[in-house]
Amino acid sequence: MFERGIEIKTPAQIEIMRRAGLVVGKTLELLRHSAAAGMTTGELDAIAHDNIRSLGATSNFLGYHGFTGVICTSVNDEVVHGIPGARVLNDGDIISIDCGAIVDGWHGDAAITVAIGEVPAEVTELMRVTEESMWRGIAAASLGGRVSDISHAIETYIEGEGDYGIVEGYTGHGIGTAMHQPPNVPNYGRPGRGPKLVKGLALAVEPMVSLGTADSRTLADDWTVVTADGTWAAHFEHSFTLTDQGTWILTALDGGEAKLEELGIPFGGR
Repeated sequence: MFERGIEIKTPAQIEIMRRAGLVVGKTLELLRHSAAAGMTTGELDAIAHDNIRSLGATSNFLGYHGFTGVICTSVNDEVVHGIPGARVLNDGDIISIDCGAIVDGWHGDAAITVAIGEVPAEVTELMRVTEESMWRGIAAASLGGRVSDISHAIETYIEGEGDYGIVEGYTGHGIGTAMHQPPNVPNYGRPGRGPKLVKGLALAVEPMVSLGTADSRTLADDWTVVTADGTWAAHFEHSFTLTDQGTWILTALDGGEAKLEELGIPFGGR
């Protein structure tokens, strides 16, 4: 069922999306613990490929508009869409890992940023602020609300934490039978705008935040997005839906229950 191009899922379809989301969540957790100095981003990609396949899913990144990996690996000043390959991770780097999977035609999508060894305190704080802004955005979503309620909560939280750049030109999105669907979910904006939040709508929320500029540019590979001023960036993402009971994070291993409880938000999963 579609309304203005927005896909509304049945409970049974959301259950399949949860299965895809668990594949993504388990793969990212494996990569979080695998990433280490001396590894290449291509080696991380191989680990992800094997794990997604072993869990009975397929990658939605591999071959997407010609993309050659099953994960995006974006290091330091790379914001998103980094191509895995020969780049070696060094102690003190950070790497944003974006991962997706398909189960029975339904998609999951999430991202984390991981520190390789010790990183400066300001970088640790950047990662914390970015991840927390994602959660604050999700927490602002409620049945009957609007998509930009999420956007406004993300922006408000980030601006309250310091002088950060909310990377422009890249947004969250709807997700379902395709990885990227309407509606877009910007990381800034006024509340009360955009499509209504209803049962059966699934959204991927993904703030991208830098230590400096909001501006970015794309490298010659036509994929890798870097900050325009060379400052480091972090990226976190979860896919979620709303039920009568509350919020359900489809890509979190616990469905988001622990963090939602911390934020005082009813948990809508099972």
